[in-house]
Amino acid sequence: MEVSPATTKPAKRSLIESLKEAASTTLGRSSSFKEDSYLTSQLKPAELKALEDLKKLLASSSSAPPTMWGIPLLDGDERADVVLLKFLRARDFCAAQAHAMLLRCAEWRSEFAADGVVSEELGFKELEGVVAYMHGWDRAGHPVCYNAYGVFKNREMYDRVFGDGEKLRRFLRWRVQIMERGIRLLQLKPGGVNSIIQVTDLKDMPKRELRVASNQILSLFQDNYPEMVARKVFINVPWYFSMLYSMISPFLTERTKSKFVVAKEGNVAETLYKFIRPEFVPVQYGGLSHPEDHENGPPKPASEFTIKGGEKVNLEIDGIEAAATMSWDIVVGGWDVSYAAEYVPSAEGSYTISVEKARRIPVTAEEPVRNVFTAWEAGKMVLSIDNTGSRRRKVAAYRYSVRKSSV
Repeated sequence: MEVSPATTKPAKRSLIESLKEAASTTLGRSSSFKEDSYLTSQLKPAELKALEDLKKLLASSSSAPPTMWGIPLLDGDERADVVLLKFLRARDFCAAQAHAMLLRCAEWRSEFAADGVVSEELGFKELEGVVAYMHGWDRAGHPVCYNAYGVFKNREMYDRVFGDGEKLRRFLRWRVQIMERGIRLLQLKPGGVNSIIQVTDLKDMPKRELRVASNQILSLFQDNYPEMVARKVFINVPWYFSMLYSMISPFLTERTKSKFVVAKEGNVAETLYKFIRPEFVPVQYGGLSHPEDHENGPPKPASEFTIKGGEKVNLEIDGIEAAATMSWDIVVGGWDVSYAAEYVPSAEGSYTISVEKARRIPVTAEEPVRNVFTAWEAGKMVLSIDNTGSRRRKVAAYRYSVRKSSV
């Protein structure tokens, strides 16, 4: 039975309490997410031997020692161990198989001219920031790559991008370009950030039409970018995901499949917040990040909190001085809550000001609430989130800034 608003007491939380809650949930969520070590001191004896065997195989090859992502593999560069260990892990530390895979990859990179693809103009401006793009970092510092193919349900768009073999070839080159941009954000050194997070939005994805392109992308990335993805998060997963998964499963290694995280429709923000702070999650996925937010340095951190089903939460921001201007944005994953904002002056006898009247924010909302208010009296801002009409627990985040008057 749902709790009615009349029987629910608002839970007042200060900014400090919200920050404490955000810190505790961050630790809890990220504790199980650990990237493979690339420190040789942490390798097992058999793994160390495989690494040395691979180096010997490379040194004895008749061809010139390969260079991967600008890293010479046999010149004693500590970054070389990171690259070699990626190929070894992709082949269960079989040095001979990893050697063969590495040489095929080096040959492919030469034929494909992969080192120069980042600077090419491939004519896909309309797809950038929509179909595949790098955006922000996860809680452990991994760059995040988003993929969304729902735009291709439009037949005209599909024909324009995949209409013939030449167009498909150019699209695959563009998709490699995105991956290469992501790799340039990695440190590729022992103890560093050595892989990316991949988020794939399956909403409206035309599964049959994209079968050829999907298979080619998967095959190309598995063969030439081993262990470059630390986690694969699928969001807005439709009912036919099991069918799609069975289609691509033969192209995936068991190690790759072990990295999968699946979020059904309605659980997108809650899933992404486990790995990515809300100020880095795009607004369309329940976060606070707009594309332009990263142009002037790191975004302002957000405070996270949760709202239980049947709960109303009041977030109080105290200590606002007279003539100060306050701006804030707030978001709730899955919305379907009531939101209101009011300003409460400190002086006795002053009237509470309704800054934003209570309104219902639907599930379909894809933008956080943003507002600005100038306080002419000292006081506090109260942001109210009412989830009493739902049984579902929801994640939420907010941030604010206060600019004092220069007068």
